[in-house]
Amino acid sequence: MKSLFAATGSLALICATPALAQNVEALPEGGEDVVYDDTWISIGAGAVYSPSYDGSDDYVVSAIPIIQGKIGGVRISPRPGGAALDFVNDDSDGAKISAGVAAKLNRNRASQIEDEVVLSYGELDTAFEVGPTIGVSLPGVLNPYDSLSFNIDTLWDVAGAHDGMTVNPSVTYFTPVSRGAAISLSVSGTYVDDDYADYYYSVPAGGALPAFQADGGWNSVGVNLLTGIDLDGDLTNGGLALIALGGYSRQLGDSKRTPFTAIRGSADQWMGALGIGYTF
Repeated sequence: MKSLFAATGSLALICATPALAQNVEALPEGGEDVVYDDTWISIGAGAVYSPSYDGSDDYVVSAIPIIQGKIGGVRISPRPGGAALDFVNDDSDGAKISAGVAAKLNRNRASQIEDEVVLSYGELDTAFEVGPTIGVSLPGVLNPYDSLSFNIDTLWDVAGAHDGMTVNPSVTYFTPVSRGAAISLSVSGTYVDDDYADYYYSVPAGGALPAFQADGGWNSVGVNLLTGIDLDGDLTNGGLALIALGGYSRQLGDSKRTPFTAIRGSADQWMGALGIGYTF
């Protein structure tokens, strides 16, 4: 099951939470080989088909790594472009709390800009965003093995790119649908401050597009639906798992109004992903 959940966490891009992994561990054992114990690691790779920048209507394919695990009581959960460490390690039977540190690389408009007009404004620097993450997972909502999870990451750029802050709340429902498959439905949003909005969405005067000054606010909201299938039909014993994901998000506020989106792109953002992971 860890192979399944590791891949779902990374490919879902926004919706994964440490609490989900804890709930998955409650599944009954199906055989002698049970992978989830005090130490486990899942690794893998995937491909994502997504907009070339936030607000683009051009699409590109990108490779992503998949990693998740539990080492020395610290849970490792994937984030888009990074990971989160949960130091609470709550194994209680009821509601489970997670809290720790999240970090990720933000390469929005740093590469793969397909639109020549947008590219004429130059590629931006890669941001390295770090901050606290906290969440809660409620198991057994509709069946003994599902969960409803709430999570929020608050991140600041420490690399001197946008020098701003983002707040990323998400709500995720996860459930197995058979011994060898599970689905996850997630709704998430992103709130950004003025520094972030100015860096990515403001348009200076004198270029091909109208000048625009962007301010912070709600940046986007989206939904993702994910399906994971364990290749040997048993989610509890590790090994190989395949994952498919589809998602839609909508740019909001000045990320929608900027000419990079309103003139050269689209506020409607679609994505799809396929991946494979292995747990040991």
